[in-house]
Amino acid sequence: MLLHIDSSADPTADSVTRRLTADFAREWRALHGPADYRHRDLTATPVPPLTGGYTRLGRRVEREGFVPPAKVAALIESPAEAREWELTLPLITELAAADTVVLGVPMYNFSVPAALKAWIDRVTFPGAFAHPDTGESLLAGTRVVAVLARGGAYGPDTGRAALDFQTPYLKAWTGRLGVRPEHFHPVAAELTRVDVLPLSAGQEEAAAASLAEARAQLSRLAAVG
Repeated sequence: MLLHIDSSADPTADSVTRRLTADFAREWRALHGPADYRHRDLTATPVPPLTGGYTRLGRRVEREGFVPPAKVAALIESPAEAREWELTLPLITELAAADTVVLGVPMYNFSVPAALKAWIDRVTFPGAFAHPDTGESLLAGTRVVAVLARGGAYGPDTGRAALDFQTPYLKAWTGRLGVRPEHFHPVAAELTRVDVLPLSAGQEEAAAASLAEARAQLSRLAAVG
């Protein structure tokens, strides 16, 4: 299954990540079939931030030595916890079912959008992706394609690489969930605001080249399945 997640606050016409994730999904579905596909727009349908009910339930699960999601309901002790689990379980189930996840991640203040962070916080429930018998990650075989868009340039030769908190954060998070390093694919389009940022003037060709390379990378990744 392909799980397609967008987090840009911009509509598709103004969003580089939305256009690129849509292209990826369209190519993936053309090659692998349209049936196993799920799109979640975190701006149109925001994931609520965590509350105390979530953290209390999570700590109780940790004290039990982690339990599979199917057994978490038996540990719920309050309506607040029940509500938090009701919001969380469908997202966990959806992610666990995915063979490929494509994330649309614009850079907001050097990091990821709050809408995406809320989703990440909720699906990262204690033990949610651990095999109940072996403890091995259920996401070990899952591919994560992170489609990144930056208004500036943050490559290793730009002097601004240290300000890129998108890629390191997503790499650390997916690794913590058990996604194999070779299955995490960050694809960045840089200088996407070259048309509006005065400091980017004169970099139009570099911006176009970055976008073209991102499209080519995503096309190759979509073909893999």
